[in-house]
Amino acid sequence: MALLYTAAAYSQNTFKAIIKDAETGEKLTGATAQLQGSDKGASTDTSGMLTLVNIPNGLQIIQFSFVGYATRIDTLTFPLVQTTPLIIQLNAEGETLTEVTIGATRSSRTIANIPTRVEVISGEEMDEKANMKPGDIRMLLAESTGIQTQQTSATSGNSSIRIQGLDGKYTQIIRDGFPLYSGFSGGLGLLQVAPLDLKQVEVIKGSSSTLYGGGAIAGLVNLVSKTPEEQRQLNFLLNGTSAKGLDASAFYSEKYGKLGATVYAAYNHGSPYDPSDIDLTAIPKFNRVTVNPKLFVYFDTNTTLTAGINATIEDRTGGDLHFIEGNGDALHSYFEQNNTQRYSTQLQLDHNINPNQKLSVKNSVSYYKRGIRLPDYLFSGSQTSTYSEANYTSHGETTDWVAGLNYLTDNFTENRNSNFPLRSYRQNTIGGFVQNTWDVSKVFILESGLRGDYHNNYGFFVLPRISGLWKISPQVSTRLGGGLGYKAPNVFTEDAERIQFRNVLPVNVSETRAERSYGANYDINYRTGLFNNSVSFSVNQLFFYTRIENPLLLNALPNGNLQYQQPGGDLNTKGIETNVKLTYGDFKLFLGYTYADVSRHIGNSIDAYPLVSPHRLNNVLMFEVENQWKIGAEAYFFSKQKLNDGSTGNSYWTAGLMAERIWERFSIFINFENLTDTRQTKFGSIYTGSISNPTFKDIYAPLDGFVVNGGVKFRL
Repeated sequence: MALLYTAAAYSQNTFKAIIKDAETGEKLTGATAQLQGSDKGASTDTSGMLTLVNIPNGLQIIQFSFVGYATRIDTLTFPLVQTTPLIIQLNAEGETLTEVTIGATRSSRTIANIPTRVEVISGEEMDEKANMKPGDIRMLLAESTGIQTQQTSATSGNSSIRIQGLDGKYTQIIRDGFPLYSGFSGGLGLLQVAPLDLKQVEVIKGSSSTLYGGGAIAGLVNLVSKTPEEQRQLNFLLNGTSAKGLDASAFYSEKYGKLGATVYAAYNHGSPYDPSDIDLTAIPKFNRVTVNPKLFVYFDTNTTLTAGINATIEDRTGGDLHFIEGNGDALHSYFEQNNTQRYSTQLQLDHNINPNQKLSVKNSVSYYKRGIRLPDYLFSGSQTSTYSEANYTSHGETTDWVAGLNYLTDNFTENRNSNFPLRSYRQNTIGGFVQNTWDVSKVFILESGLRGDYHNNYGFFVLPRISGLWKISPQVSTRLGGGLGYKAPNVFTEDAERIQFRNVLPVNVSETRAERSYGANYDINYRTGLFNNSVSFSVNQLFFYTRIENPLLLNALPNGNLQYQQPGGDLNTKGIETNVKLTYGDFKLFLGYTYADVSRHIGNSIDAYPLVSPHRLNNVLMFEVENQWKIGAEAYFFSKQKLNDGSTGNSYWTAGLMAERIWERFSIFINFENLTDTRQTKFGSIYTGSISNPTFKDIYAPLDGFVVNGGVKFRL
């Protein structure tokens, strides 16, 4: 009996392990180990150590997990030969052993190791938003904390984005590092970019002028296109809406030998839609065709040439529903027509000098033609802009460098449609930049940058920037950063877009200066496991402040014209963003809150900046069974906003529900948008004057109300 007892005791083993972060080597407190097929489990103490007892002899499977890290499964044979504790390394979730490039910062670091705070929308989230709005990226951006879509036309839907309450002109939108959506095209830029051929969207909030120059005062949005992979992609999307809209798009990508290609093509159609029965379109009539082919030439493993063309043609007409449907008369005669053509080329050559050094040369040429026609008014012209750059990057064990030169031209030529002074302009900027990222220690990373720009109209600008990342513990990290920025004035602002540039005089270069800014962001991130790590919990708290000196304001003159002036003073925005994420099994809950206090100081006068919702709530609940189901519910709250006429808009809620059933080669989806049927027309009239000659109020809430859309996606 004693011998049998001894043998049984010997067959029950003790397992010890120390769990660490695979990259930093930090010991993880609260990580767990679970013996598969049993209820035996343990969690690490403050030294990263855990102990499992009474493990039977033979082949055993142990699962190691920690919130925010990828789960690891090891198969071990007991009794173990090694008697000392095993070292188990876990990789942070979303990171792989290969480097992930964040294009907005030109870094080859993972997001967790970049001192600049970057928010990335990618993968499943991109796919989910495409179900809700396949034709453009307004919803994809607007449903993030701190970002608000501002509609600038009541009948045509023209829109821009505001980051942290600042006008859209202070946000720089780039695609694959090329600035393509600014100036005359800004009002329709968001409506003419679809998400199907985008791999991810990167957002930097706050001054980001070091790498890309002026214009990124409120923030930077980088649209990253998909690139060819070894496996062919051929995707189709068909979508229809209850408002009689239609979206049909296709994306193809493939590598073959030394060549690769991607092709995106789409047709988007909107029917005139008036859910409020006020005889004005909440959704305009439009037809848009987009074709974006791109060729990749892989000369060898070190050299790649990329050449692409983006082409978009659109006719968009909003206004009186009777007139658009061909039943107009003297009373029903108002319309707003936008005809646009956009053509841009992108050329980029990348050469790896060695595994740690890279040289890139790029160029883009963009041509944008637009005409805005009203019953008794026409504003039209073309904008030609170019961007050329050469940059060098170096990656060492503890230090990364980026340095380069770029040259931008922006030429707008207005057509002579009346005797009013032309708003044409020509702006050229040459700049140089250098940025360093330094691993001061295993837990502290410092990033610093400096840029110098010379603008042909406004002179020389020096733009320093610095940010730091401190990994306090595996659960807690914090970032602090700030920098300077500037914006060269031009006629294309939200205020002018809202009135179709009517009576807006040219910018007087001799009497204006570039708007200068400085700002800072501080955020702290915490993640942990709850309820024995069955629930993953993370929270990010951001504090922000930006100040713009001598803001350019559009003021009325006694003769009825409007002139851009700088009466002195400043415009500043300060506030907080809170993001909370909870994950339990197949459920994910996202909670977001934004507080933005934007004020304008002119002389002794201080007033709230119009069209800013001081308080916003974002709530999204997702249920996902991989490769089978996606179901999402969302609700958003906007507090009262001050309007340009001095009145105050109503607060409101919107809600939505989306579901997708997925099979191997195709999926079907349906989306119920704005279930509350929230419409600004329910709060009062959106215009003054007569229906034949309306003067529109600020648009701060949805006009289209409850809309259902659904469709099918094919993956061949």
